Amino acid sequence: MIRIARVHELDPGVPGARFLVDRLWPRGVARDALALDGWLRDAAPSDELRRWFGHDPARWEEFRRRYVAELDASPGTWAPLRDAAAEGDVVLLYAARDREHNNAVVLRDHLEQALGR
Repeated sequence: MIRIARVHELDPGVPGARFLVDRLWPRGVARDALALDGWLRDAAPSDELRRWFGHDPARWEEFRRRYVAELDASPGTWAPLRDAAAEGDVVLLYAARDREHNNAVVLRDHLEQALGR
């Protein structure tokens, strides 16, 4: 199972390998607090795309399209997630406040599609 969780609301009991999928480290979070298996900043949207999106829900569909194109152009950046998800549960961690419109949602959907789920 591939779950997504906001770093500021993470339940420590949630099973699975934990990967931070944001390009920037989340504010106010200590490095050891997340017990990460990896920080895949290169699997996050490019700085240009992240700034363009600005977490504006009106830009969501175009953001999804552009981010998927970035993921397809660089499959090696998210290969560790694919491999971990093939082995067991994975938790994608993100810092955005919006639970429905963030890169982890797109990445989860992309991974599930790549794994044929």
